Amino acid sequence: MQEERLKILFQYLDEEPNEPFNAYAIAMEYLNKDIQKARFYLERLLTEHPDYLPTYYHAAAVYVYLEDFTKAENIYKLGIEKAQHQQSMKAFDELNRAYRMFLDEME
Repeated sequence: MQEERLKILFQYLDEEPNEPFNAYAIAMEYLNKDIQKARFYLERLLTEHPDYLPTYYHAAAVYVYLEDFTKAENIYKLGIEKAQHQQSMKAFDELNRAYRMFLDEME
């Protein structure tokens, strides 16, 4: 994670707080360095921008990592439902595939 990159992303978030990609980019920067900060920004996206589909894949994966399997499953299901409703076949396929892998691992 580059501090300068995060500084720029936070500036973008301040300038355009209603643009979901800004919070998403911050979450992705934190994903491998600070899982709790990544979770915070992903949760923020789920609350403030529930139709932003890229959030669901990563948010569910974070909860799998944190071993909150119920929360992970609920996020996968909601993301699949939203992708289907938005007719986003790519997001639907990715989420569905990840959800099936999750279920296989839970057996």
